[in-house]
Amino acid sequence: MENSEKILPDWAKAMNCAVTVCDADCNIIYMNDKARATFASHGDLIGRNLMDCHNERSVAIIKELLATGGVNCYTIDKKGVKKMIYQTAWRDNGSVAGLVEISMEIPEEMPHYIR
Repeated sequence: MENSEKILPDWAKAMNCAVTVCDADCNIIYMNDKARATFASHGDLIGRNLMDCHNERSVAIIKELLATGGVNCYTIDKKGVKKMIYQTAWRDNGSVAGLVEISMEIPEEMPHYIR
């Protein structure tokens, strides 16, 4: 198919985790419903720059991920809700084109399997 974006549904739109995507200049280009709801108190963030809402430590991590195409993964506890944050570069024609962050709620205790 020539343009799969027109054929594929917006599978991330109604996922039960927050998905936020920025371009290589750190401008937010996509937020699914859960991400928009999570940050609703900040208004519409599409078009805003990630660097404007992160501290110095986070800015350094963002720059590193963009430079290396790397991954950053960690858990947080926010208002009594435990979440896993997975941040990774996305690529276009082999070059880093931006970052994707997936934030999902996780239970306090989670099974871990070795397969």
